[in-house]
Amino acid sequence: MVRVTSTPRRDVLRAGAGLVAGSGLAAGCGTGRAAPPPAPDSPSASRAGSRSVAPAPRAYPGQPAQIAHGPRTRPRVALTFHGQGDPALARTLLATAERYGARLTVLAVGTWLDEHPGLARRILDGGHDLGNHTQRHIGVNTLPEPDARREITDCAERLERLTGSIGTWFRPSRAPAASPLVARLAHAAGYPHVLSYDVDSLDYTGPGAAAVTRKILAEVRNGSVVSLHFGHPDTVAALPDVLTELGRRGLRAVTTTELLS
Repeated sequence: MVRVTSTPRRDVLRAGAGLVAGSGLAAGCGTGRAAPPPAPDSPSASRAGSRSVAPAPRAYPGQPAQIAHGPRTRPRVALTFHGQGDPALARTLLATAERYGARLTVLAVGTWLDEHPGLARRILDGGHDLGNHTQRHIGVNTLPEPDARREITDCAERLERLTGSIGTWFRPSRAPAASPLVARLAHAAGYPHVLSYDVDSLDYTGPGAAAVTRKILAEVRNGSVVSLHFGHPDTVAALPDVLTELGRRGLRAVTTTELLS
């Protein structure tokens, strides 16, 4: 049994708050003659940071229409995040992953992108994957066909407007896998595969950082795709221990694109 020491939650959150506060202080310094830079989540900030078109979805021959994991023969895993919630926690998670040399996959909710458009480019500029997690994060599998189609395409349109691409992946909201209808609609919208997962961290239930860490490390193995969430302090506090132990086991946390390439 692996012994995992949990990083105190208040320390990690304090560090995240410091990052946010520090960026605000830096933006407020100067001579007073120059105009301040745009807010980090403003549309003007997103346009200013758009340096290239984001990667488009691609087909992976030999992979099923719904992908739950990558090859079991290589020591790589994908940590995938449902993208919504407090943007400060999201930025802290991204910064933590980058500090450990990890790359994530973020499936963004369209309404979240509407509120924080600058985060789309922040995710991509960090070397992470960015994808579609429907527009409103409702039970897409339960919707009538026109409504389900709109949930997928509305989020795709926002991603394309912000990044030049509809995102590299689609994951259904409030379900581990897509219904046949939703899988067909996603394919028609331009996503050759639906991204599922084989390890559910259950972080959204608020079990505590130690429980999140134990759940992941008990089930993760070569090729695993792990489901996690932005917006939950337990996840922020668990990530350093998860990445440390993955490294000790020789498992690299990579984007889903790299996992399957």
